[in-house]
Amino acid sequence: MQTKSFARQAEAAFRQFVLDAAFPCLGAKAAFNSDSETIRIFDELGSAESTKALADALNGFSPATEYATLIAIFERPRNIGEVEFENLLWQQLRLLHKHDAHSEWNPDVASDPADPHFSFSFGGQALYVIGMHANSSREARRFPWPTLVFNPHEQFERLRADGKWRRMQETIRERDRDLQGTINPMLSDFGVQSEARQYSGRAVEENWRAPFPAAQRKCPFAH
Repeated sequence: MQTKSFARQAEAAFRQFVLDAAFPCLGAKAAFNSDSETIRIFDELGSAESTKALADALNGFSPATEYATLIAIFERPRNIGEVEFENLLWQQLRLLHKHDAHSEWNPDVASDPADPHFSFSFGGQALYVIGMHANSSREARRFPWPTLVFNPHEQFERLRADGKWRRMQETIRERDRDLQGTINPMLSDFGVQSEARQYSGRAVEENWRAPFPAAQRKCPFAH
């Protein structure tokens, strides 16, 4: 079980990470500047104990504000490679889905990670997931502890409807290029390529598929 001192340390570190002048994501900065962020601390990414606690947190999470975001920071495992983190990320999403078996997948998004219209769904809410860890090849994803950030899809739709999304997207990509020299090669618009390719933060192969066991690959999020 995580200690209160670790929780305080991790929360303060994440706030400092996001509010650093060089951090490129304007949406994350807006969440912290408007007190719209929810940070929760968990023991181990991909474990049964953390899954129950994370499911409870997601059940209580509502996009009541424009930049609402749920940030899940895990104490373990640290100093893992990109592929191991990616495997644990998808294991965690699979465990969350099994915990959420009584909810319908959000009808506005696809449940197949290979589908261009895929988005993770929990409690009927479509969520875009951002993974972070200490050894990410992307500086904007490089945080000392494994972290999953859950952003409601409806926020992006509101920004598009208000005409704000395209300019924000362009500015974030410019800032990411300033930080690292290149924009994230995995970025694409929703419906062009599956956003699943973006979740872990690593540059995945052209023929990449979400890392599920062979028996689950066809319908990994089927109830």
